[in-house]
Amino acid sequence: MFSTSLTENEEVLKKRLGIGKSFDVGVRKLTLFQCDIAIYFVNGLVDDQSVTQILRELMSISAEANSRRTDHVKEVIKNYFAHVQVEEVESMDECITQVLSGLIFVVIDGESQALVADVRSYPGRGPEEPDTERVVRGARDGYTENIILNTGLTRRRIRDERLRQEIIRVGTRSKTDVCITYIEGIANPELVAKLKKELKAIHIDGITMADKVIEEYIVKQGVNPFPLVRYTERPDVAATHVFEGHVLIMVDTSPSVIITPVTLFHHIQHAEEYRQSAAVGTFLRWMRFIGILFSLFIVPFWLLLAMNQDLLPAALDFIGVNEEKNIPLAVQIVFAEMGIELLRMAAIHTPSPLATALGLIAAMLIGDMAIEVGYFTPEVILYVALGAMGMFATPSYELGVALRIIRYVMIISVVFFGVLGLVLSVFMLFMTLVMTRPLNRPYMWPFLPFDPPALAQILFRTTVPSVRWRPSIVHPRDKVRQMPTNE
Repeated sequence: MFSTSLTENEEVLKKRLGIGKSFDVGVRKLTLFQCDIAIYFVNGLVDDQSVTQILRELMSISAEANSRRTDHVKEVIKNYFAHVQVEEVESMDECITQVLSGLIFVVIDGESQALVADVRSYPGRGPEEPDTERVVRGARDGYTENIILNTGLTRRRIRDERLRQEIIRVGTRSKTDVCITYIEGIANPELVAKLKKELKAIHIDGITMADKVIEEYIVKQGVNPFPLVRYTERPDVAATHVFEGHVLIMVDTSPSVIITPVTLFHHIQHAEEYRQSAAVGTFLRWMRFIGILFSLFIVPFWLLLAMNQDLLPAALDFIGVNEEKNIPLAVQIVFAEMGIELLRMAAIHTPSPLATALGLIAAMLIGDMAIEVGYFTPEVILYVALGAMGMFATPSYELGVALRIIRYVMIISVVFFGVLGLVLSVFMLFMTLVMTRPLNRPYMWPFLPFDPPALAQILFRTTVPSVRWRPSIVHPRDKVRQMPTNE
């Protein structure tokens, strides 16, 4: 609580905010109506022009007004803050949290309340199209590390008075802003309440890794490699899910937005499918499905046939290895897979001007030179490259990494157990997907439990006017998305 003595408040705030030690924490003292006031702020988090304008407005009070005293200093100052959001706060802890979030607060001698004004302006980049979710046609804006800008990008697309964006601070020291976004009347209130409860139950110093820390607390993933929430950096994708009844979680300092609840099939959909006609969108979706399945099974299945030539019919006897090498076939595949993975990691950390050079080096090392020296057979390079292409076509980066891990498991199972190993690994993969229930929702819906109309919308990109119902997986309160039109 604030004291009515400005001097006592200054002594406490000087210690708690580190005034005089931290160069970016500032205080400006003024005298108005023979009353001392102090304005506290943090450089770098506030809009300098707004703060300057506030000081200019306060200093514009004439000398005649300063020659007399009034008992309504707080009301006068509040009126001069009319162009920004202002509220009266009694808690000193709340004011300290607010000023460290980019707001300013004014302490007035003789008052037990402080005035808090929102003049924050976080440093960061502008809304650019995310690299991982590019489309040929469509919006070019994307979420940034500024949560205020992110909420604005979402509200720009959802002009519904029932849109709710609630802020919860997480982290005993970082006090990071976390926003829950949903439409009241569509989103399941039990889901919203559960997410709020999980967020409020987080007790940690800080969430420097932002949304990933939040995800681990909410879904409790454990050793399951499959992504249990969906990330997006596109406001149009996020808004579409909000209309369906999903709930968004935005974390300050992160450009990614968490979408909950989701299933496996949410991770293999892309915005490009909905920027094209229904037929073209269906074609793109099927190509992506085939690519993902092809990349998952092509290498272990080819390895199985190459190691067991007796399984091949006469018409397919060309499948296998035409030239034997000193290195066992299974070891070649593992090394090639590791090489692809290392190249992917190197590409992430390589500056853009050097990316072309990295690609040329990779082509020579893993391609021609490795074959010429005798480390790899051409067939190994071919099938590993085909598998990598399918993984890169996966829209969800998290799902792509999970499938690469599963492919390693399948390869090792084939090496040690042959046909039985491949069958068991596929069975274990299927059971893992069936038993996964993020936020108590079946991960394989609408395949299991079987929902034919919803599954048809997964397999085929239907036209927007034909979609009448919201997906039942989110348990929406308003199930009807649009009423049928009478032609």
